[in-house]
Order: sequence, then structure tokens, then C-alpha cells
Amino acid sequence: MKLILLAAPGAGKGTQAEKLSANFGIPQISTGAILRKNIADGTELGVTAKSYIDGGKLVPDDVMIGIVTERLKEDDCKNGFILDGFPRTLAQAEALDKSDVVIDKVLTIEVDDAKIIERLSGRLECKGCGTTFHKLYRVPAKEGVCDNCGGELITRADDKPETIKNRLDVYHTQTEPLKDYYKAQGKLAVAYGQEKIEDTTAEVLAALK
Repeated sequence: MKLILLAAPGAGKGTQAEKLSANFGIPQISTGAILRKNIADGTELGVTAKSYIDGGKLVPDDVMIGIVTERLKEDDCKNGFILDGFPRTLAQAEALDKSDVVIDKVLTIEVDDAKIIERLSGRLECKGCGTTFHKLYRVPAKEGVCDNCGGELITRADDKPETIKNRLDVYHTQTEPLKDYYKAQGKLAVAYGQEKIEDTTAEVLAALK
């Protein structure tokens, strides 16, 4: 299966991509992870991308298309893949259609904005190992300290409430139109995000049948 996952930031897309990857035995291609690696390594792309991400803006299309098409040429993608975080704009979707990449299905996970703001503004990330915690849903054993490595837990710049609202505005303006784009191609499937991860996974698998 060659799948695209669409969802607003904080809707649980990355978690569901991991579940699907395990279920179908195909790799999760997270553009966010690729970008974060470049940021951590201090590459030229990473420095450029960081300035956009910290402001809640999208990384330019030409940068993202280059990253994704190169990644999909690797051997582990021969039997399928899950694109998590790409395409994010109609221009990217059209560019993907013009490449030799074939997409079988596009899944959108629907979650209300108010719930997303609650989820993301409570998210904490370890400065050391990158493990994610949450003030409500995954509380660390000791406040402000990572259970795994003892590192300091911080709120990411893009998880501050004002930045989250900006990210949601960007999603609704630039990414949400992709639902109609792929619906017109007969490829769109819809799942509704639930409180429990396993319930959302059940919704996702049912939508893909």
C-alpha cells in the first residue's frame, strides 16, 4: 500500500502512521523526522527549515519535494510506504502526481481544533533524547524530568498556544483543500480521531478496508 496520511498538527497522525507501518510492514516516511534530523545536525537545510517551523510556517515546496522523492527511491519503499506530513499543499500534491510516485490511498484523520490545542499545548519533549510526554495524557514520573534519560523536559517553540493556532490556520488554508483534491481522484478515506489511541487505530483500519 502506498498511502498518504492527512491530519491537522496534533491529530495523532504520526502515532497512527507507526501503527500502520507495523500492521502493513511498510516504512513510515515522516518529513518532520527528516527535517528535525537536519535541524539537529545543523545542516544548511536544517537552519533554513528551523526559521519557518519556529514561526509555525510551512517549509518551501521545492525543499520538501526534493527530500521526499529522494527518500522514496530507497529500497525499503519498493513494497509501499506511508507518507506522513507530505504533501501539505496543492502544489506539492500536483508535483507528486507529475513524478513517477503512485499513490493508492489518502487517509484523513479528523479532530476538532479545540481538542488539538489542548493536546499540543500540554506536550513536553526531552531536550536530551527527544522522548515526548504530556501534562495530561503521559505525565513523567518526576515533573520536568525525562523518564528515559533524566533530561530536561521543554515545550517546543511550535507547541506554544499562539503558534498552534497559527499552525492550524495554515493547515486549514493550505492543506485541507487536499481532501477535495484526492476525493475527486477517488482515493480519499476518512477516520475520526478518538480519545484513546487504539480506538483511533480501529477507525483508521476500518476506513482503509
